[in-house]
Amino acid sequence: MKLLSLARITAWGRRVISRAWAFFDPRGRTSAIADTAGDLCRSRRGLLIENAVLRHQLGILLRASKRPKLRGFDRPALLLGARLLDHWRAAIVIVRPETLIRWHRAGFRLFWRNRSRRRGRSPLPAETIALIRDMARRGRLWGAERIRGELLKLGIKVSKRTIQKYMRGARGPMGGGQTWATFLRNHADRTWACDFVQTYDLLFRQVYAFFIVQLSSRRVMYTAGTRNPTQAWTAQQLRNATTAGETPAILLRDRDAKFGPDFDRVAKGAGARVIKTAVRAPNMNAIAERFVGSVRREVLDYVLVRGDEHLDALLREYRTYFNESRPHQALRQRAPSGGAIDADTSRPITSRSVLGGLHVDYRRAA
Repeated sequence: MKLLSLARITAWGRRVISRAWAFFDPRGRTSAIADTAGDLCRSRRGLLIENAVLRHQLGILLRASKRPKLRGFDRPALLLGARLLDHWRAAIVIVRPETLIRWHRAGFRLFWRNRSRRRGRSPLPAETIALIRDMARRGRLWGAERIRGELLKLGIKVSKRTIQKYMRGARGPMGGGQTWATFLRNHADRTWACDFVQTYDLLFRQVYAFFIVQLSSRRVMYTAGTRNPTQAWTAQQLRNATTAGETPAILLRDRDAKFGPDFDRVAKGAGARVIKTAVRAPNMNAIAERFVGSVRREVLDYVLVRGDEHLDALLREYRTYFNESRPHQALRQRAPSGGAIDADTSRPITSRSVLGGLHVDYRRAA
């Protein structure tokens, strides 16, 4: 080990001596200090003539070379010359003044990064960083001081500034507060969502299907079909949906003109608060959008609609099948009506056709 260290020191010393000799060698063309010392003994007239000749040669070289290659000491030398010269912008021509300023700023950042480097302080363990990010991600209402208190409960002492540093990466640009998905989960039991499904009949005329779905259970509360979905018709459908005594606390709808102020007045009279979805934000009404896709893929894409009455009948039959028999992945393969799984495997299995054979409902015989 001692021999290896001595060999490294010897090699390093040789490199330093060779670089210093190349710099101070008066016979070399790259000698800066030797040339400067020699210029101090020369006359002013000779220096001016040599300066003019060197400027002319520099212009020739600039025309021949587009981008000169700089070595390690070239950048500090140019920066020092710019510091000592009064008219350095006119004297330094091989690089632009903006380049010199950029070099100086890079050196300034490097200098203060080295000055502000932590000395004698152990880095934060990775487990503590992961815990801070988990608290910031799951506790959306917690600030840095609250997370600091939670860490103190666990015997971990971290400064508030450090916690704020790792909170930003965990929460992202959204910051504190609850997400829209959290809001829906907290209020899904008494939240309804409504929307329209547009389709066409045999003669390519537009027909509209209106529906209302309950968020927590995915149960379709009401369906209706029409050719002319005016604001008065939509408001009347909401009255029909709330006549059974079951009313929502929150009603989600988009900004379609088919709803309008009449629809909002009926909802307010039923005790529901209307929330309009934001523009181009389908995730605010994702469950209703999901039902629109189910209706298209499972009914409308395979049936020739004769008119609004035929569409209304199709929707009623599909609503019964959707609520009572169709398994849902979001409900752990249960139907929205919440029926229990029949564990009696001794009884035979029966089936019935739904929507003319588009779907089949399998059940155990009574």
